Amino acid sequence: MENLDSTIDSTENSRFSALYGGLIKEIAANSKMSTLDITCLLCVYYKFVRFNGPGAKQMKKNQFYQIYLVLFNVANVQVIERSLLAITKDTKYVSPRAWIDLFELYTTEDLDRRMKFAFEVYDTKNTGVIDREQVGVACEKFFHEGDDEDELIELRADMTEFIMKKFDVDKDGVISFEDYSSVVSQQPVLVEFLGWLFPSNEERDLMAHVINMDSMLNYCNPDSK
Repeated sequence: MENLDSTIDSTENSRFSALYGGLIKEIAANSKMSTLDITCLLCVYYKFVRFNGPGAKQMKKNQFYQIYLVLFNVANVQVIERSLLAITKDTKYVSPRAWIDLFELYTTEDLDRRMKFAFEVYDTKNTGVIDREQVGVACEKFFHEGDDEDELIELRADMTEFIMKKFDVDKDGVISFEDYSSVVSQQPVLVEFLGWLFPSNEERDLMAHVINMDSMLNYCNPDSK
């Protein structure tokens, strides 16, 4: 395998190839990302793992948090926790496959996949539905603290009521995935109706440059069309 990173010597490159060569082929066979994209992503992953010691095999969750903070500008711990749980059920480590799944999710245009992920993150009680209380808690983050607390309470209540009316399609008092998907399928911009989850276009471009995701860089470069 070609040495893609000047910070990894030939010995480390050989070790990387032995560890991830098979996984790269396996993932590439079923992924819309290119083999080069997957290789570059796993190269970044491998460098994070190396910081955990010579015997380490996986990325730690606290490293995952730092990536969210620096690369995606996300400081909301609950969003990071819920995103991590939606991708991998491991509470301590992030596997190499989960790492790839994260970036596939963040680069896909597949609305169904984005909806399933978003709903799972928003379903903080893990009941399969989103109730009025969960919507109310999310709405608290939409308004900054100010001098008039009564006005803030009223604004949050109004927003909660508006969202419930919009998304509780069958009027049973909760928002099911069927309710949510029927609305978002008609208005895809509402996929993140309870708060930011996906990188912006600017953050996607930064991600592509940092990780050297060739397919995204070609897509973003007008000269390549």
